[in-house]
Amino acid sequence: MSHRASDGYAGNGQRDGRDEGRDRPATTQLPPPRLGPVEPHRPAPRVCILLPHGSVSSRTVTLEQDVAAAIEAGRDRLVELTSRLIAFDTTARMGDEPARDEAALQRHLADALSDAGAEVDVWEPAPDEISGTRQIPEPIGFEGRPQMAGRFPGSGGGRSLLFNGHIDVVPSEPRERWTSDPNRPEVRNGNLYGRGACDMKGGVAAMTFAAIVLAESGVRLKGDLIVNTVTDEESSGAGGLAAVSHGVRADAGIVTEPTAFDVWVGCRGSLSPTVVVEGRPGHAEMAQPHWRDGGAVNAIEKMTVILDAIRRLRDEWRNRPDKVHPYLSASDIVPAKISGGEWVVTYPSSCTLENELMYLPANADAEGWGTEVEREVTEWIMRAAETDPWLAEHPPTVTWSLDIPPYEVDPEHPIVAAMLDASAAVGRPSRLSGLDSWFDAASFSRFGGTPCIGWGPSSIAWAHTIDEYVPVDDLVRCAQGLAIAAIRYCEVDG
Repeated sequence: MSHRASDGYAGNGQRDGRDEGRDRPATTQLPPPRLGPVEPHRPAPRVCILLPHGSVSSRTVTLEQDVAAAIEAGRDRLVELTSRLIAFDTTARMGDEPARDEAALQRHLADALSDAGAEVDVWEPAPDEISGTRQIPEPIGFEGRPQMAGRFPGSGGGRSLLFNGHIDVVPSEPRERWTSDPNRPEVRNGNLYGRGACDMKGGVAAMTFAAIVLAESGVRLKGDLIVNTVTDEESSGAGGLAAVSHGVRADAGIVTEPTAFDVWVGCRGSLSPTVVVEGRPGHAEMAQPHWRDGGAVNAIEKMTVILDAIRRLRDEWRNRPDKVHPYLSASDIVPAKISGGEWVVTYPSSCTLENELMYLPANADAEGWGTEVEREVTEWIMRAAETDPWLAEHPPTVTWSLDIPPYEVDPEHPIVAAMLDASAAVGRPSRLSGLDSWFDAASFSRFGGTPCIGWGPSSIAWAHTIDEYVPVDDLVRCAQGLAIAAIRYCEVDG
């Protein structure tokens, strides 16, 4: 699929009017997913639609009941769709690895949405389209890793809504410890197992199915409904940024990460500082004079000064008002990897400490990045080094890699109330929460002008695990909740 820089979505979710065409390159033909053992279908109780905050017509309530019932009746179709997505190998890239089944998966979703009446765009971003920032400094190739967006046009006069999800998954190793092949989905004890079932092909399937059932049921929303799937969330967030650059936006968005039906209204950002301490080599089996007299200096031991400083900084952050948040954990810095030394009978000449640092939206600079956090941490480490005579004269170096920025959305935004109401309506009472890690809502909210929340099935605790799974009932409830949220946020005629 060729990249067309002129294609895009207007700020209200409208396409720019250009002809997208219907060219469909051949896709990878996969065998039907093995669903075994599959339990007998057990219809769930009919959803009792609850009234939202404010008024709603009886026609709308009836419509929501009918859509929820249609989704329940399509339970097997939803499991089949989720299973098909799991069967595509879309393991996240590491370095310059070639693409896997990303293009085939995106075409599969594009065809399903197109058949339901959506206007579909599948494109490969240019390598330099999103580079040059603290998050993506260098050009990144998307060959074989297209992005996809399908738009169901609204009748007019309503708010547009974006459904977003990522299709990449983390590696499945050690595969031999899985009960079943991670890319051969199976339903066991009411749960659908496979890599990505939880994070987040279950959510992607639910949002796609919700949009399709709305269309099949003849529901005409006033505002556009956009279904967008992206690559590279697990590795860098590049796919979401590419969608933003392409013009994918709406008045609000729902990212269907596995939130256990909580409404996520923010996430922390991340930085990765690396500290290198210099030592002086010498024979480890020989007595050494003082370092000022030319003796050896153990870089590993000197790193303990930095480790102690990091521990004290973490303790301070836990109690500082600017480092705490009502829905997120406090800012944190975690020593994650340490290395040093060249030979067992030689004093190590250097020691390297790699850390992971999570910072809050309030700690970002005026442009939303972590430059102020970098300055604070660097100065803290340097002050600690000055207390040690060797480090004072041989100061450590502190370097920084990618900056993955945080975000938050106003809890009073209408999409929050709509999602809370819809979640309760389908029998999953919700609450406001946030993600201590990072997800694509940050890119759409910060760079695309689309305030986004997270809401999806259970549970982030099952992401990245051996025997990853999603409850089938959760898939159904998720699709129902998303459909009702779209009806209430975008509104319908009549």
